[in-house]
Amino acid sequence: MSKLKYIGLDVHQASISIAVREESGKLVMQSVIATRAGAILEFLDGLRGTLHLTFEEGTYSAWLYDLLVRRVDKVIVCNPRKNALLKAGNKSDRIDAKKLAELLRGGMLSAVYHGENSTRTLQELARSYRTVTVDTTRVMSRLKAIYRSQAIPYGGKKLYTRRHRGGWLKQLKQPGLLRRAERLYEELDLLQQLRRQAKQDLMLESQKHPVCERLRTIPYLGPIRAAVLAARVQTPHRFRSKRQFWAYCGLGLETRSSADYQQIEGELKRSRKKVLIRGLNVDHNHDLKNIFKGAAMSASIFAGPLQEFYQQRLAAGIKPEMAQLTLARKIAAVALTIWKKGESFDPSKLKAQAA
Repeated sequence: MSKLKYIGLDVHQASISIAVREESGKLVMQSVIATRAGAILEFLDGLRGTLHLTFEEGTYSAWLYDLLVRRVDKVIVCNPRKNALLKAGNKSDRIDAKKLAELLRGGMLSAVYHGENSTRTLQELARSYRTVTVDTTRVMSRLKAIYRSQAIPYGGKKLYTRRHRGGWLKQLKQPGLLRRAERLYEELDLLQQLRRQAKQDLMLESQKHPVCERLRTIPYLGPIRAAVLAARVQTPHRFRSKRQFWAYCGLGLETRSSADYQQIEGELKRSRKKVLIRGLNVDHNHDLKNIFKGAAMSASIFAGPLQEFYQQRLAAGIKPEMAQLTLARKIAAVALTIWKKGESFDPSKLKAQAA
């Protein structure tokens, strides 16, 4: 019978600290190797038994997962935000590797999904588009800050267009500010060109994935939102239910309760105290939350079947912000359902799908 071994990797740019524990929890090996594929595989070839391995999500996680997934029996890329034990007590690379191996042995790690190579190109192009978009927004904010610092009123998109740019620059009397604004406009022009190219690359790649076309049938899930949604989720079968999907998208409610049972007349009965709601879950994918939140905001304004759903919530006495949250959850649930079933959006089925 092969022995089960738990391996924790603390990965850095130059080196990897490794700790190996047996099923009993005994530490049987510690080592430090170079962060190279050959060194990692050579170390694993020297181990015998059933190998379970873990390391934290980070810069090297995708490369490491692809390298190791077929070399060991189980790989868990764990969420560093939920590894509170690593922050307690003394800290070093060797200690962190030992703790990771122990957490893996105890089944106390929260896994980060890796595994759909078919969408890897779409994922990278979506990241590229998002990065350039964020950089473009940052430069636009810096331009606004220059005019705001001089009490020059601004509004709309004319501040950024080449046609009106000369008029805005004439309002800056200080030579340093003028030169700075000119450099920012040059940077903005370059980023806008890159953004258009990144968008085109993303749209061309999304056409290779039939799910993007089905997701676009949902009102206000346009080509960009559908492509980013497909890239971020990769496969809908990661989520057993819509509530798991809501939590991943930042649309799940976090609740707190304590002393849930009371002893009444010698019997344990569930307490009737109200569960405290602490708002939406903080640990989530921000891109997906922006997608469904943006779609819900548009759907609540413009006529259509989703607006009817929103108006029904308002008529039931729900506050507008909560009605919009319910609408975002509805859109997310519909997207997950039609993705799993391979269908297109059907307004007649909207009422049957609970939010």
